[in-house]
Amino acid sequence: MCGIVGAASHRNIVPVLVQGLQRLEYRGYDSCGVAVHAGGLTRARTTSRVAELLTQVHDDRVVGLTGIAHTRWATHGAPAVHNAHPHFSHGAGEDAETTRPARIALVHNGIIENHEPLRAALQARGYVFHSQTDTEVIAHLIDSLYDGDLFEAVKAAVLQLHGAYAIAVICRDEPHRVIGARQGSPLILGVGKDGTENFLASDAMALAGVTDQIVYLDEGDVIDLQPGKYWIVDRAHKPVARTVRTVQAHSGAAELGPYRHYMQKEIFEQPRAIADTLEGVVGVAPELFDGVTHDGATGASAHRVFKEIDTILILACGTSFYSGLAAKYWLESIAKIPTQVEIASEYRYRDSVPDPKTLVVTITQSGETADTLAALKHARSLGMTQTLTICNVATSAMVRECKLAYITRAGVEIGVASTKAFTTQLAGLFLLTLALAQAKGRLSDADEARYLHEMRHLPVALQSVLALEPQIISWSEDFARKENALFLGRGLHYPIALEGALKLKEVTYIHAEAYAAGELKHGPLALVTSEMPVVTVAPNDALLEKLKSNLQEVRARGGVLYVLADGDTKIESSEGLHVIRMPEHYGALSPLLHVVPLQLLAYHTACARGTDVDKPRNLAKSVTVE
Repeated sequence: MCGIVGAASHRNIVPVLVQGLQRLEYRGYDSCGVAVHAGGLTRARTTSRVAELLTQVHDDRVVGLTGIAHTRWATHGAPAVHNAHPHFSHGAGEDAETTRPARIALVHNGIIENHEPLRAALQARGYVFHSQTDTEVIAHLIDSLYDGDLFEAVKAAVLQLHGAYAIAVICRDEPHRVIGARQGSPLILGVGKDGTENFLASDAMALAGVTDQIVYLDEGDVIDLQPGKYWIVDRAHKPVARTVRTVQAHSGAAELGPYRHYMQKEIFEQPRAIADTLEGVVGVAPELFDGVTHDGATGASAHRVFKEIDTILILACGTSFYSGLAAKYWLESIAKIPTQVEIASEYRYRDSVPDPKTLVVTITQSGETADTLAALKHARSLGMTQTLTICNVATSAMVRECKLAYITRAGVEIGVASTKAFTTQLAGLFLLTLALAQAKGRLSDADEARYLHEMRHLPVALQSVLALEPQIISWSEDFARKENALFLGRGLHYPIALEGALKLKEVTYIHAEAYAAGELKHGPLALVTSEMPVVTVAPNDALLEKLKSNLQEVRARGGVLYVLADGDTKIESSEGLHVIRMPEHYGALSPLLHVVPLQLLAYHTACARGTDVDKPRNLAKSVTVE
């Protein structure tokens, strides 16, 4: 979602700020801007891409030693220049903006839940608002509290804020100072290499090539940043030291290379991503999931935790939720552990029955998903303290919050529609299933050897599936002319149908829904016509014959079927029945293969329709607000 970059330096910092925004473009945004101290405060904002902002600051000769920058994904107020960050406060008074220069400039990620009463109180004091954002409230609030010390004003202001925020603030009267604060949204400090500059950012990737010395701020921290020094106070406003870590955030990971779009690149990176995720796994062991402390030492023991737990609760959102649904089948059929899968944003707001012998598993690509982090904290507050995350970012808030972790190695995922993160999550969850089964004495040596052999073969199997791309392109030409689609799957492949429908709607804007195929006659069959393509995932498993009956139900109503079938399913192409044969049947790991053609279908249909594949409308990569 929104991205923050800030800096205090002895050099012109504008190129670093704008480059940082370019590295955060993958998160999704609809406006961007930069503000610097150049004698006074000056800014540039646009609802175009960061490239346009770069042109604007160049043409307007915007330079400064201290500054803040932002990419915004609209929540309060439409995507418009007057709602874009940074926001200014000129002080109270109807004519303040025209009679005096701005004193406060601020950027903000998150949502302020009590912005309305704060806005009313500030308006009563004479502050005039020029945007519909909750962010402008913070700028005016800090201005109202300012008495010569920006650090003190920000500390006083955050005490009045309810909700989630990461902010960076500069002041006209203190030209070499940036103040940051975080609560519920990520914010990091980048320590300059030569002692002459320091940085703030919402993501270490924004600072790739600038510094690799990173401090992850804790909840409630407020930081005072100056060119050669910084200091931090905690939520009680007591001075605190935070660990400086070396974090490699390679800017080269974001290069597109020979591909048309990042989504295409990331689909084809899946064999490598799976191989990297499984690198070093020589056997099934709970120790694969052992926790790591902030200092890098061994933390919680997964072996002890796995022995003690009786049930599993999976918390996730979006694509990660669907990987959790698939894992439920594995966990219950292989490890024999009762498993519940919850949408994180729903779980935290409902009454549930806690069990202290539950392993709470969170799944998240970024490790910063606001709803999943909040759901984890809610589960812990109910006494469920055994926590584990499957995450793609080793330095993320989620990894720091959970006792145990398995870090997938998908690499940086730029496209908003997740692909390689999903398949690596499935790989990590399958390893978790085997480790739990072993800890419970439910995995024989023969089964362990067989499953590990199949997992190591996955990269080769995925390459064979990617070779089906020309056939998928042929399907996409039909789908590009449609406005609706149904996806069907049974058992372990129902979550894969859900994921296929999500991919199609995300990047093509075609309305797509998925159903368990057995539910077809309980409502969705009413939608079936020749204009409603029906995609079916048809592996050769125990439910195949049932699925064939569902296909006949569609054909009898004039529906057109697009079937992903294993080679030995004996489903043949005919009028109104299009079949692509998968290279091989892959048993329990079949979901990792069957999802790839669905990713390709969504991608090529989007290309045919001419949509913005990597940055779909209204969507963001990292959802860091509720």
